[in-house]
Amino acid sequence: MTSDTVWGAGGGGSARPVGYSALLRQREFAGLYASFSLTAAAGTLSGFALGSLVQARTGSPLLTALSMFGSSFAAVAGAVTLMSVADGGRPRRTLVALHGLSLAAVAAQAVPGLPLAARFGLLLVVGFFQSLGTGARMGLLAEIVPASGYAPARSLMNITAGGASVLGFGLGGALLAVLSPYQVFGLAGVLAAAATVVAATVRERSVRAARRPGVRETWRGNVALLGRPGRRALLLNLWVPNGLVVGCEALFLPYAPGWAGVLLAAGSAGLLLGDLVVGRLLDEAGRARWAYPLRLLLAGPFLLFALHPPMAVAVCAAGAAGAGFAATLPLQERLLALTPDAERGQVQGVESAGRITWQGIGAALGGALAQLVEPGWAIAVLAALSLAVTAASRRAVRREAGAVTAGGA
Repeated sequence: MTSDTVWGAGGGGSARPVGYSALLRQREFAGLYASFSLTAAAGTLSGFALGSLVQARTGSPLLTALSMFGSSFAAVAGAVTLMSVADGGRPRRTLVALHGLSLAAVAAQAVPGLPLAARFGLLLVVGFFQSLGTGARMGLLAEIVPASGYAPARSLMNITAGGASVLGFGLGGALLAVLSPYQVFGLAGVLAAAATVVAATVRERSVRAARRPGVRETWRGNVALLGRPGRRALLLNLWVPNGLVVGCEALFLPYAPGWAGVLLAAGSAGLLLGDLVVGRLLDEAGRARWAYPLRLLLAGPFLLFALHPPMAVAVCAAGAAGAGFAATLPLQERLLALTPDAERGQVQGVESAGRITWQGIGAALGGALAQLVEPGWAIAVLAALSLAVTAASRRAVRREAGAVTAGGA
């Protein structure tokens, strides 16, 4: 089945709205989606297993937070050195190779007795290659789906990530009651291995620019990306508020060890619902209108944690905050509208790497704060900082939205 068969005449240039069912009937997108889903499930399962292992061994909020989200620190290394490989001439081959390297690192976590220093080193390896893989995947996505299908496609992937997190955190907590963390790592490795399904379902693309990827090309693209104030404002809003809220979530284990899995699952369920509503039920104009309120919803509920509410209230607050992550969709649409076709992989990879890196920064800040004050207050402080960044940058983001509209995006 060709792309034109699914999307209708005009292929990637069609303005016809694209639904989830049409996306999944397209063989290449279905393969990319399946690979992403398996990777998300494996990452969630292995992250929870490692966080539980580190918490049991050290009892340190900082180390526990870093073990669950610390791989994001390496994402920035990939973004500033080799992210241009995402726009190379053989994106499918690149993506499969990066999957294989990440699989090896996840499988190594299943080795009993591995020192914690080695485990954190493996986290850095995973983070580095995860950032490059994301760039290659999103570059392929922008070529596989039409412009009108980009937001629904990202929405579907985000919903899947939320669903994988719900199942992964819930299943991880249940599995750790009967299995060792090393056995859970093994299950995560099986899921990661299955992600190579993309090799058989996504064809290579020949429309990429003929250029040699490397450090110099990566720096050239990054300087051009960050040289425009509007794009910097968009990236700031895609990175910082999200990262600080992830820092809140990274403190769930020290905040309520017995309820951490439920709190994390609630946040992921909220993310799933938010992306479903924003990506599927709102049009582009509606998504743009809701971007700022959703950004406030992202952090606001976490202010309650300073009061140590009943766990039922805390779970509802985590779920409501998770829905705020849907603000990412309209901001990503604006960024894509400003990006030349030949640089989509690198730009989206940098956006994703920066977002992942700020998740690590948020987790580190949260863990450090929780060393000084109790975790509930640390969560509230991070939430307040997220709200402050959102409010302070609102005007610049609105100016960029106007520029995109004036340009016909």
